[in-house]
Amino acid sequence: MSKKTHVLGVPFDAVTMEQAVAKAKKMLTEEGQHFICTPNPEIVMEAQKDRELMNILKEADMVVPDGIGVVWASKYSETRLTERVAGYDLTQNLMAELAATGETFYFFGGAPGVASTAARKMMKKYPGLKIVGVHNGYFDEKEEKKIIQDIKTKSPSILLVGLGAPKQEKWIYDNIRLVGAKVAIGVGGSFDVMAGNVKRAPKIFQKLGLEWFHRLITQPTRWRRMMRLPKFALTVLKTKGRKA
Repeated sequence: MSKKTHVLGVPFDAVTMEQAVAKAKKMLTEEGQHFICTPNPEIVMEAQKDRELMNILKEADMVVPDGIGVVWASKYSETRLTERVAGYDLTQNLMAELAATGETFYFFGGAPGVASTAARKMMKKYPGLKIVGVHNGYFDEKEEKKIIQDIKTKSPSILLVGLGAPKQEKWIYDNIRLVGAKVAIGVGGSFDVMAGNVKRAPKIFQKLGLEWFHRLITQPTRWRRMMRLPKFALTVLKTKGRKA
């Protein structure tokens, strides 16, 4: 069992990327179903006012820091996180390592056509990768029941849900027992990146922890969301060491 640390009440597993991948793979061999959350500073701030989201994060089987700001903030917590474990990279590593096995994936989320394009490109990138189903993230109550039934019928090992936070976390929490997937992971906008619709920041930005800055200058409409980052930093500094 990995050590836990807390950032503004949100529990994070103190794991490296390698350890996170190993833990996710181990979940596939265990009884029951598991879900993995990948909060960044924006989601941590959202959880401060959304009690339902906070409770879900506390119940998740693994919570990894998808944001260098969370890693920075952990220095004021009981255990310091050693590195960022981005949800996108976590899923890429899992697909790479599981491509040659019998484990399967299902892509759920994104705009119409995005998940299917992402699936096609990932199967080309990782020969042998088994993606048993896809569905976009636009649905009403009637369509949702069909989606749940389709996932249950396909019975994927890993369900990737890209509905955006906190919708995806709440959807997984409410439906994981209905869909039957062994592991479910909230992946935000990862399908857009996999499909080639959105470019990730250059490696140098990722290495320096400035991926957020690259997103801001390439997608200036995100500035309102980015305003949560300084608020996050100030809140961490004001509440050093607060666990809950």
